[in-house]
Amino acid sequence: MMARFACVHVPFFAAAAAARCEPALGDRPLAIVRGIPPATRVLEASATARERGVAPGMTETEARARCPGLVSRPWCKERIASARHALLEAALAVSPRIEDAAAGVVFADLAGLERLFGDDVAVAGRLARSARRVGLPARVAVAGTRTAARIAARNATATVTAVPPDGERAALAGIPLDVLDLAADVATAFARWGVVTLGELAALPRAALAERLGAAALRAHDEAQGRDLEPFRPWTPPAFWEEAQGLDWEIDDAGALLAVLGLVLERLAARLEAAHVHADVLDLDLELTSGGRDQRSVPLAHPTREVALLRMLLRHELALRPPPAAVTAVAVSVRAVRGQPGQAGLWQPPAPLGRDLATLVTRLTALVGGDRVGSPSLVDSHRPDAAAVVPFAPPPEAPADEPAPALASLVLRRLRPPRPVDVGTDDERPVRVRRGDLGGAVIACAGPWRTSGEWWDARGWSREDWDVLLDDGTLCRIARDRVTGAWVMDGIYD
Repeated sequence: MMARFACVHVPFFAAAAAARCEPALGDRPLAIVRGIPPATRVLEASATARERGVAPGMTETEARARCPGLVSRPWCKERIASARHALLEAALAVSPRIEDAAAGVVFADLAGLERLFGDDVAVAGRLARSARRVGLPARVAVAGTRTAARIAARNATATVTAVPPDGERAALAGIPLDVLDLAADVATAFARWGVVTLGELAALPRAALAERLGAAALRAHDEAQGRDLEPFRPWTPPAFWEEAQGLDWEIDDAGALLAVLGLVLERLAARLEAAHVHADVLDLDLELTSGGRDQRSVPLAHPTREVALLRMLLRHELALRPPPAAVTAVAVSVRAVRGQPGQAGLWQPPAPLGRDLATLVTRLTALVGGDRVGSPSLVDSHRPDAAAVVPFAPPPEAPADEPAPALASLVLRRLRPPRPVDVGTDDERPVRVRRGDLGGAVIACAGPWRTSGEWWDARGWSREDWDVLLDDGTLCRIARDRVTGAWVMDGIYD
């Protein structure tokens, strides 16, 4: 089988990353600037701004003189990093083998995808739609090599381009030479020789080219022929997905902070949906004006990617523990997990929907506090009733072929809290049990069963348990605290 690769290319990536955070800027001339006013310079400009004469390297003043309606945004590495990961995840939702080539450039191996999605054009269209779902307008080109696909994508005007098999050199021949990132001296030499297209460069003798211009010219010669010079390096997604945004001003109001977090969550949810995964753990990282960071983890009752539910969780979290200082940057990260669709048993009551369960746990958390909502978990201790509350997680469903548990003939109904009782003893054995008007003489007993623990700590405990049969027919379990001497009724047998 002939190898086929796709290049997903987002032109003017820094500007596209800013427009992704502010969709209203999509059709407006936009410049990404850096520096201290009035000496700010343009680092990147959108296609609309370039059409009006704005170019990287200009001062912001000169750019505004050429384009009066220009909108500028400061350079933000967090915004660009989030957009870069979003593009990678969008491509990974289509192809299992992708490569992170540069900011705004992703390669995808198309081997075997024709059986799922169709021909090269269909797969490229799917990649383009997946990138657009995460807010990044991309051009996708397919060719037999990654180099040819990248050059075709950078030079394309259409959203999807497919280079025929074995037609890479012919397809690249008419593309201008400035599509390559050439060193200044190499570009000057080619211009002096009158070489203006990739086809003209590919036709030059390789030995003479190496002798005159060295390794840089040989690399350009290989690229003009569409050759791959480096092996494919598959990209592995991180354990946690993060969406971050720096702020142009500090925020000390909870409502304004929640509005920013809502936009961040929307972008993160779009990435999760494009990759067909859900958020399992939600972490919030706030950068403060004091120089510190406010980091917290928000438990989720059920994997979800619903923005409204995640926003509700963050609102309750911020209401319970407001940030100690004004916020200058925010980052939200999640651990992505695959959904687990399934059908409940025919003879079992239907389980609640995951989103309804998560909403219920969220409301309970807001009502009673996060430390009072969760699942009970046994503590590694011999102390009776030793339990703790852990973050809520739905219990796993029992396999359909698992046999039902056998019914016990004798069940202890435990009393919680245990009931204090008066116990009379003879030679340390209980002979009478009384609690108010209830109780009577002990006609049979078994025990004692002694347990103790934590003797090395001030919380040391020791107790003994007895099963006793009273003269009125009651079979119960009583226990004595060997530290205080107090007796309690721990449960009654049915």
